[in-house]
Amino acid sequence: MREKKVEKWDVVIIGGGPAGLTAGIYCGRARLKTIIIEKALIGGLATYTNEIENYPGFPEGSGGLDLMNLFKNQAKKFNVSIKLTDVKSVELSGAVKTVETFRTKYEAKVVIIASGGRPRITNAANEDKFLFDKGISFCATCDAAANTGKDILIIGSGDTAIEEGMFLTKFANKVYVSVIHDCGKMDCNEIAKEAAETNPKMEFLWNTVVDSFEGVEHLEKVMLKNLKTDKLVPVEVDTCFEFIGYLPNTEIFKDKIDLTDRGYVKVNEKMETDIEGVFSIGDANDKYLKQVATAVGDGAIAGYGAEKYIAESEIFSNLICKEDKPVVLCFYNAIDEKSREVLTIMEKIKAANDSKIYINMIDIYKSKGMADRLNIDNFPCVAILKNGKTDKVIYDNINEETILSAI
Repeated sequence: MREKKVEKWDVVIIGGGPAGLTAGIYCGRARLKTIIIEKALIGGLATYTNEIENYPGFPEGSGGLDLMNLFKNQAKKFNVSIKLTDVKSVELSGAVKTVETFRTKYEAKVVIIASGGRPRITNAANEDKFLFDKGISFCATCDAAANTGKDILIIGSGDTAIEEGMFLTKFANKVYVSVIHDCGKMDCNEIAKEAAETNPKMEFLWNTVVDSFEGVEHLEKVMLKNLKTDKLVPVEVDTCFEFIGYLPNTEIFKDKIDLTDRGYVKVNEKMETDIEGVFSIGDANDKYLKQVATAVGDGAIAGYGAEKYIAESEIFSNLICKEDKPVVLCFYNAIDEKSREVLTIMEKIKAANDSKIYINMIDIYKSKGMADRLNIDNFPCVAILKNGKTDKVIYDNINEETILSAI
């Protein structure tokens, strides 16, 4: 077997949807060597949406493909590379992370997971012919306006299905709902159930599942099968919305990072996973709302975080891990009065002892990344490091005598 080519990057982004492209824009603009690896189509699921009317800055709306092309071109403007291939495996522990495709091993300081997800489908006959913009949709918010005055079918009876169905009644002429359960039983909450049952535009088809999708160029009819009688029930509709669940594309990250029971990535408000230098954004995350606008927000946060992480890693390596003389770090908050007093003391010590010790002042108001690396969470403080390891942390009585005696 031929040995894989090795490429070194600052940032590898797995996934080229709106979240990944936004992260790429931020990283590229920060002059980080960045590559986006996408297995299918740049822009992700958003490219299949005929009209996006709720993305800010486009009052007349925009086609999903057109909008994603703008994202892609902006990323390229900042020298972000794009590779269309499938990621086979990852190794995320350690300072250098590896992302492997069929032919190449990418080594990176930071990995941003933007692998997205995919709607769960029925797997009924002919379904693949009408997916995305040909009659089967998975986003009421995206495609509601396009179904004004039309007849539509909802598959599912969970909270999302019923709430999205209620939303669609504001646009559609008729909303049929296929429910797998007996009459009156749904998987949604009672409030949503009561509101849906009293909505004159909604009609429930109980004990039914999809048998097949029918049409020529576009969906024209959905054949439902009654589970009690095995009778086929034809429903003529313009669009079928499937709300039977969502599957994150996170299989390759299993046992690599912390995932929920359903396979979504767990992150904090900074889009950080439980592994240093690994961020996750967009629909792969365990999050409340999956839209282009929220994906962009995630990408911006992770892109900014990647820049900070790499900068702090370089500082940690170049300025902190010294062996020839002690390192003194003063962690302070620029807006805190006590911190400013400590800063004055440290400036005085540095002026008198610059040749004997390394002294660095770190403002945690901008970022706590350096403090987090040393497990420090109380400020102001002075940390004394010897041979790259914390020897002592001083929180109280921070003065010239205390610090110099500790060194």
